[in-house]
Amino acid sequence: MSNPPRFASCDDPSADAAVPLYPIAPDGLEAALAALSPSARHWVESVGFDAALGETCLVPDAQGGLAMVLLGVGQATDRLRRRFAAGAAIAALPKGLYQIDPDALANHAAPLRDEVALGYLLAGYQFERYRKKPPCQAALLPVQGTDTAHLERIADAEYRLRDLINTPAQDMGPAELEAVARELANRYKAKFSVIEGDALLEQNFPMIHTVGRASPRNPRLIDMSWGGDGPKITLVGKGVCFDTGGLNLKPGSSMGTMKKDMGGAANVLGLAQMIMDAGLNIRLRVLIPAVENAVDGSAFRPGDILTARNGVTVEINNTDAEGRLVLADALALGAEDAPDLMISMATLTGAARVAVGPDLAPFYTDDDTLAAQISAAGPAQFDPVWRMPFHTPYEAMIEPGIADLDNAPSGGMAGSITAALFLRRFTGGAARYCHFDIFAWQPSDAPARPKGGLGQGIRALFAVLAQGV
Repeated sequence: MSNPPRFASCDDPSADAAVPLYPIAPDGLEAALAALSPSARHWVESVGFDAALGETCLVPDAQGGLAMVLLGVGQATDRLRRRFAAGAAIAALPKGLYQIDPDALANHAAPLRDEVALGYLLAGYQFERYRKKPPCQAALLPVQGTDTAHLERIADAEYRLRDLINTPAQDMGPAELEAVARELANRYKAKFSVIEGDALLEQNFPMIHTVGRASPRNPRLIDMSWGGDGPKITLVGKGVCFDTGGLNLKPGSSMGTMKKDMGGAANVLGLAQMIMDAGLNIRLRVLIPAVENAVDGSAFRPGDILTARNGVTVEINNTDAEGRLVLADALALGAEDAPDLMISMATLTGAARVAVGPDLAPFYTDDDTLAAQISAAGPAQFDPVWRMPFHTPYEAMIEPGIADLDNAPSGGMAGSITAALFLRRFTGGAARYCHFDIFAWQPSDAPARPKGGLGQGIRALFAVLAQGV
């Protein structure tokens, strides 16, 4: 995994010589300039610094060294449009040790302090498995007023899940995904088991087996449990390590990013890591159906009818709608344990991207209280989410007549909703259910979010779970 993100140590002998860094909003610029020496003020005015979001001004001292850095934090509306830009600007500073001035920071609200600090940590991410890249040279001392351990915990989980998603399928198949989950279980002393290959049929996971059987890389169900007290929380993540589309083969233009089709599993593992590392009072269970949707003579076919673990029959009208099939068996298993809350995360539908784009994480739940908690936690955790409806009248769209359910209703209408309704049919034993249809991918570079794998929804969920459910 990429090196864990950390703030510099306050015990470093050079900490006393750290370059002071002053966050400044445009409406506070005049007062900030008035507090500077005449020469420093002249320098700042001459370079045209106006405290725009992410703008930095390096102010020299009389000897030509670096006396201070001014950091533009922009207006609140700017930060909504370009979250983490201020923190990313710190990470891009020249090599050195920096400390945000606590008096300057006191003029800004706590959420901004957290955003700047977390943005700095996330901006240090580099995917280096196949190519070394210049590391972040700017070291930042812990930001006063923030929970340093909490922010490092979040960033550490984000680094892990980004690495998982960014790794190509040749090196991140079902077995490799299992190995990462097993290492995580060992780290936190969680119980761990795997059902693999034909044993899936023997133990009644027919749809996981069917989707994965065409690949030479065995399908499997990963099962991890942790914690002895508190509410039962079950996380289910789609682990399709590569998706060709099966016999309904994807075009090449759609297959290029399919290494990310295990993004739901990666996000679930990231959330589980945060939960266990924080020691939340939760009885946690993580279920990941890990498969590769490949093509050979044993591949399942359009028109086949499968019987899920819970006895529900499913007509296959598109083999490229495979994620909901493997999730269905895992959800059915999770429901048998009657959890207080079951959460699924999956890169499930293109329809969700059409509806809300790549930046928002749409979620579904029938629980209005839970929905309100997640919706409030999203902006507070700089993790945009959006509630979507379990629109019951659309149930008819997933009922083909020849079987109980249709895995890919024709017509193309409400694709994300019908997929969520499909999954809900397998959650009967759970007290509450929440489904995230995420993209798990940053399509182009953004502050602290380089192009590639991305965590979505898990900071909001972690905040909700930490409050108690």
